Amino acid sequence: MFDRVWLNANLATMQGEGLGVIKDGAIAAREGRIAWVGPRSALPAHEAPVTDCAGAWILPGLVDCHTHLVFGGDRAGEFEARLAGASYEEIARAGGGILSTMRATRAASEAALRDAALPRLDALLAEGVTTVEIKSGYGLEAEAELKQLRVARDLARHRAVSVVTSLLAAHATPPEYAGRRADYARHVAEHIVPLAAREGLADAVDVFSDSIAFTAEEAGWVFDAARAAGLPVKLHADQLTDAGGAALAARHGALSADHLERANPEGIAAMGRAGTVAVLLPGATLVLRETHMPDVAAMRAAGVRIALSTDMNPGSSPVLSLLLMAHLGCTLFRLTVAEALRGITVNAALALGLKDRGVLAEGARCDLALYRVSRPAELCYWLGGAPCLGRVVGGVAA
Repeated sequence: MFDRVWLNANLATMQGEGLGVIKDGAIAAREGRIAWVGPRSALPAHEAPVTDCAGAWILPGLVDCHTHLVFGGDRAGEFEARLAGASYEEIARAGGGILSTMRATRAASEAALRDAALPRLDALLAEGVTTVEIKSGYGLEAEAELKQLRVARDLARHRAVSVVTSLLAAHATPPEYAGRRADYARHVAEHIVPLAAREGLADAVDVFSDSIAFTAEEAGWVFDAARAAGLPVKLHADQLTDAGGAALAARHGALSADHLERANPEGIAAMGRAGTVAVLLPGATLVLRETHMPDVAAMRAAGVRIALSTDMNPGSSPVLSLLLMAHLGCTLFRLTVAEALRGITVNAALALGLKDRGVLAEGARCDLALYRVSRPAELCYWLGGAPCLGRVVGGVAA
């Protein structure tokens, strides 16, 4: 009947609109999925092996839905430059930023990229992450972009984790196309997107649309190519300027619009109508010392689902902790505990188009994260520490 049962646990199921708490609950798995969840007193009779959770809290396995985890080198020097007064945009226009990481990523072998990425991934897994999205975007040429995606896929062979990939070739204009941004956008649309789709390396296509990146028209070319290839789309939107990114994402039916620090209320309302998830990235807000916060009130009013993510990248968010993002979501963006925890579980899964995880519900993947806390709010409250007792991925202890 069941393959395994977890008992003597408190559950935050994420069902409904809050945390969906069940005290003294139980979870049963069969063939990698949740076969039963509810109060222990109602658990059907069974003969399955039992894990006694000793009063731990169980959440759905965490989902980090926006990372740039595979890259070469680092940008600690740019961190120092920003501390001395240089802006992110100034550094980018001077040839640093994304192009600096591009050079290091192009030069690195797949093995070197994998070996550098694994410790970063391990930091996320240690906190309870069971699904991670990984973007390309530091190759900015076909083979280097595919190399990043191959490494991202390969990480799931080395660790117990689900990896979702996004092609972000339209991240910046490479030096080969200096002064010809539109030509590069067309190259991405006409060559790189179809190639990544044919090789089965991309689960979605992302674009950076902002003052230092691509226009709405150029993003549209890439999105049209993604749609032709049968791939969903995502958008880096309205981070540095109000460029209408939120409305653009909604217009193209994007799974998510990410950043949104300067998104206007009309664009946010359009996201609500389109069902586009808002992925907020407080790590970038903190590291860049940003003072303009996403309009969370407008998101609530429009019924937009809010997710949180690390945005792990070498420049604007060198963050290795998703639980820290839950804390910053509360303290910087004024999310409630429930909003923050839903933002790293059910809503983060929806930002990736995944409806089979992020909740403790019958039929969902049996991805679990167990925590030594007295109440779920502790996961947002503490800065640092190691509350995660263990993970279950596809019904198997990891």
